[in-house]
This record gives sequence, structure tokens and C-alpha cells, in this order.
Amino acid sequence: MNKPHNILFLCNGNSARSILAEALATTLSNGRLIGFSAGAKPTGEIHPMVIEIVKAMGYPLELLSSKSWDQFGREDAPKMDFIITLCDSAAGEECPYWPGHPSTAHWGFPDPAAVESGDEAMMHAFKQVEIGLRNRIELLMDLPLTQLDRLELNEHLQSIHHRIKFGQ
Repeated sequence: MNKPHNILFLCNGNSARSILAEALATTLSNGRLIGFSAGAKPTGEIHPMVIEIVKAMGYPLELLSSKSWDQFGREDAPKMDFIITLCDSAAGEECPYWPGHPSTAHWGFPDPAAVESGDEAMMHAFKQVEIGLRNRIELLMDLPLTQLDRLELNEHLQSIHHRIKFGQ
């Protein structure tokens, strides 16, 4: 088996979308991907609905934490193969910049924690983001990752997001 690819999902607060993506990447890939998450301005807490969803997928809750993306820029940090931002730039959220040479993409999703019309509507928003992330991660896993150069990987990462409408 090839060495797993490390994938870092970035958002502002690292409390919802990026945490979901971390858990999905790790659990769906059966060892091909190792998901990480971080935020530009971490809240220090994980949204309770995310905990509920992640627990249902069997991801160890003790691995989850809301943390700054600065820790992944340290010398002793795991080397990232992919960096994917999840903030919704269309909604005016600030997306963090990641220096270095990993393949990068932006998969923007609206913040499900911002839904204010009740718990049922908020859970629906979280499920929509989960479905969208799941579909994109499955497409990423279908790529021949070891056979593509960095430019090809970047193109594929971007096209994955544009091929799928939100909620799919």
C-alpha cells in the first residue's frame, strides 16, 4: 500500500465544516487519506451537531479539536499533500492562505452553524454540507493520486468542486 496522503481542511472557526471534512476524509478513504482540520480564527469548540454527525460515522471524537492553522506551518508538523479551504467566499468569509507546495483547492460551502431558523433547519444544513463533502472526497479518492503531478492534481481538485452542485 502507498503512503497515505495528508489533507488539511481549512475554515475560519474550525468548528464545523473543516471538522466534518477531516472525519470524512479519514473514515471514507480506508487509510488512503489522513484528514486534518484547522482554522484562521479557531473558536476552540466543536459545534454539537458536528459531534453528533462525526460520532455516527465512527470517527474517534478524541481526535477532534478546534485549532489554529498556524500549528501546521511548524517545522515538526505533518507534511500536507493537499490543502482545501471550505469557507464560503461568496458570503464574504475570509479564506486563509496556505504557503508552500501542497496541491490546493477551494471547495466553498455556506456555514451551516449560521442557520438561524431552528435546530431542524440547522441539522439539514449540516447534512447538506456533509453530503457535499462526502461526494467530493469520494471523487478525490477515485483519482490516481500517485500518477498525477502537482499541476494536474490542482486542476482535478478544483474541478471536483465545480462538477457538483451544493447539496450533492
